Amino acid sequence: MNSITIQPAVSVKGEIIVPGDKSISHRSIMLGALAHGITTVHGFLRGEDNMSTMHAFRAMGVEINDDGKTIQICGRGLHGLKEPDDVLDCGNSGTTIRLISGLLSGQSFFSVVTGDQYLRKRPMKRVVEPLTLMGARIAGRNGGTLAPLAINGGPLKGIDYQSPVSSAQIKSSLMLAGLYADGETKVTEPSLSRDHSERMFKFFGASLTRNENGVTVRGGIELTAQHVTVPGDISSAAFFMVAALITPNSELLIKNVGVNPSRTGIIDILQAMGGDIKLLEQREISGEPVADILVRSSQLKGISISGDVVPRAIDEFPAICVAAARAEGVTTIRDAKELRVKETDRITAIAGNLRTLGITVTEIEDGMDIIGSEQLLGGTVDSCGDHRIAMSMSVAALVASSAITVTDIGCVATSFPTFFTLLEKTVGK
Repeated sequence: MNSITIQPAVSVKGEIIVPGDKSISHRSIMLGALAHGITTVHGFLRGEDNMSTMHAFRAMGVEINDDGKTIQICGRGLHGLKEPDDVLDCGNSGTTIRLISGLLSGQSFFSVVTGDQYLRKRPMKRVVEPLTLMGARIAGRNGGTLAPLAINGGPLKGIDYQSPVSSAQIKSSLMLAGLYADGETKVTEPSLSRDHSERMFKFFGASLTRNENGVTVRGGIELTAQHVTVPGDISSAAFFMVAALITPNSELLIKNVGVNPSRTGIIDILQAMGGDIKLLEQREISGEPVADILVRSSQLKGISISGDVVPRAIDEFPAICVAAARAEGVTTIRDAKELRVKETDRITAIAGNLRTLGITVTEIEDGMDIIGSEQLLGGTVDSCGDHRIAMSMSVAALVASSAITVTDIGCVATSFPTFFTLLEKTVGK
């Protein structure tokens, strides 16, 4: 179990570029593999999660070339994948296993998908149940609710599905299955989750229509290869945004960040807390809005966070909670029960680690109350094998009274392999 000890910092300054967006990188491989022609991808995130997706499609006969700068995907069309010779290992990637389950449900072959010890504990019923309604034949542990999942691909039919939760993974899994389904597949959510799939489906030529909190995909429409440029991942930028806000005398420019409105809840929340954050040079690349983000240190205040903004910031809550720990007053978080079914139970993990650092936290079923403090204590905290917990606690160390040791940091490689190098570059000692 590797760990890192991080000392307090005097400032966070400079200009950085964070790695490519993880969600868009996943989808570029998937849709590129199903399209006709050669798709090129610039800015692809070579984290372990995305590499799991790449390996899975290579195992299904897709030629994918990587020269270290550009990914080239030789698409095989909707019906060109081949049955894999072995189990498809999705590693720690919930996106890979859930999305690929939808895609595999419409194939003409048998496949098995699994993952590491953490992924095998994550709930799969949320995708297995609606896919079964479409005609998918999926078996797995615990009545098909846990991986490994065995999928007998075959004909699917379109359905009108009302998702009980707002989840881009559920929606995207059904959209991918919908490419193979007879008729139309419609997915409606309580509130709109991130819409990278919708944007990329349109970019690759799928038949797709949107409505309020919903999307409809028509099956049987072939996709066409594209040139994709992946913007920087706002989930990765979030750690540096919070670092610059809470560390005195800081000014940081984060360039080329994706600012898709379905993902900018982190910016809305931090600005509502009093954060000095500005979007510069706003533009659009490969169907996605992009900007440079300028962040200056600020005196934050506690706020109430709930409702529609929560799914727009669901992956950024570990970082948001660190900001709340330094804010004046109480920050209340509600409607965030989804945090309990991430790589770990993030509500319990965040609350426990912040208490170790001297912060008063009251944990409830769908969120927590955090009483901010001008001073965090040093000590040892546990990532719980969760990359976002590891990175958020590393940011907290910048404003602690003494060094913080973060254990089990190998998980950071799943989404942000260069995180600690970039953090070292920006902090003043």
